[in-house]
Amino acid sequence: MVKSLIKSWFLCLSLSLVLIACNGATLKNKQPEVVSLTVSVAASLQDAMKAIKVLYTKETPDVTIIYNFASSGSLQQQIEQGAPVDVFISAAPKQMNALESKGLLLEGTRQRILNNQVVLVSPKDETGISNFEDLTSDKISKIAMGDPESVPAGQYAKEVLSSLNLFDQLKPKLVFAKDVRQVLSYVETGNVDAGLVYATDAKVSKQVKRVATAPP
Repeated sequence: MVKSLIKSWFLCLSLSLVLIACNGATLKNKQPEVVSLTVSVAASLQDAMKAIKVLYTKETPDVTIIYNFASSGSLQQQIEQGAPVDVFISAAPKQMNALESKGLLLEGTRQRILNNQVVLVSPKDETGISNFEDLTSDKISKIAMGDPESVPAGQYAKEVLSSLNLFDQLKPKLVFAKDVRQVLSYVETGNVDAGLVYATDAKVSKQVKRVATAPP
């Protein structure tokens, strides 16, 4: 996944650098100036993006990348409020659509670069969960997911549970988190019995196990 993301990331940064070059009167013989890029990224992508930064800065030492990780909804609000951002990578089209409708995206730069899956995870030593239906058991008291109003992973999790006719039934057990990494943390620490995260989040944690994958 990281390899495919790197290609798209290089493309995004290349676009940004072209725009920066167009905004300044750059002379042919002038030494390249150090450029700082502020990149707002959905929290679920932080591991991949940190790895990409190491590779990218080796190739382009004159570019300094400054990351801002948060839920896509929070990042959208920051941009709407005037936060300086050069590149925005959202986990869902909803936030991109909102910014585009307000004219806050540079025309022609929006691209879809990633796919992911919603999975159900539990603490490593949990043995009572093997599928989504097991969440209805009386033994399961707390289930974490992102806030559907602001977190794409939460929005997708709600859609999954609704498609399985489980969302309304599980409402009393649901614990909403500010982003998908907080969901993962809740599961890792045993503060909840299970959580819905992206497959990539489950993969990076040694303290949780993936017990089920959302139906397509």
